[in-house]
Amino acid sequence: MRIVIAEDLFLLRDGLVRLMQAYGHEVVAAVDNGPATLTALVKERPDVAVVDVRLPPTQSDEGLQAALAARREIPGLPVLILSQHVEQLYARELLADGNGGLGYQLKDRVLDADQFMDTVRRVADGGMALDPAVVAKLLRRPKRADPLSTLTERERSVLALMAEGLSNTAIAGQLFLSEGAISKYTTTIFAKLDLAADDDINRRVRAVLTYLDATTPSDQ
Repeated sequence: MRIVIAEDLFLLRDGLVRLMQAYGHEVVAAVDNGPATLTALVKERPDVAVVDVRLPPTQSDEGLQAALAARREIPGLPVLILSQHVEQLYARELLADGNGGLGYQLKDRVLDADQFMDTVRRVADGGMALDPAVVAKLLRRPKRADPLSTLTERERSVLALMAEGLSNTAIAGQLFLSEGAISKYTTTIFAKLDLAADDDINRRVRAVLTYLDATTPSDQ
């Protein structure tokens, strides 16, 4: 894979470069600020970008804003946000775009190189990889009835695989069903979760976020 890394801390940036290279991937750019991130993403059009949220010059949300701007120019550009922080406003906007691979992982919860690289590959392949702790913070709200309570066991299975970033075709293969059957299940799931067809936010992403929020322990 061709990879762009955006991280302002030298030791972490260098470590990420060495990790990617150790797994046989090419790092086409390793940058340390927001403007350089946007330039690298648009110029290199990588297979996946690993981007920190807070980058110079403002150290606020330069990385997220650069990722959003790049995806507006290159729809579906795979981006994995890797950060210590969850910036709710721009994170919601990023995740609302269900076009192409997306991920959001917290640095202090990355404990295994193989697992992290699997996450990178999943995002590069167009899948979704959301840290449950990120979901909990994005969707934090008072406790309410289980939003998944109306789903059948089969519908829960479909939604669980959807949350792993699988397409309808891949889900059909996993459950030994036709793609048409999976399409009907997803339509029913959207209806039961009250995700209207004219909702501005991508229903698939909203369904996955609802699933992850409902299945994440409250203490995380």
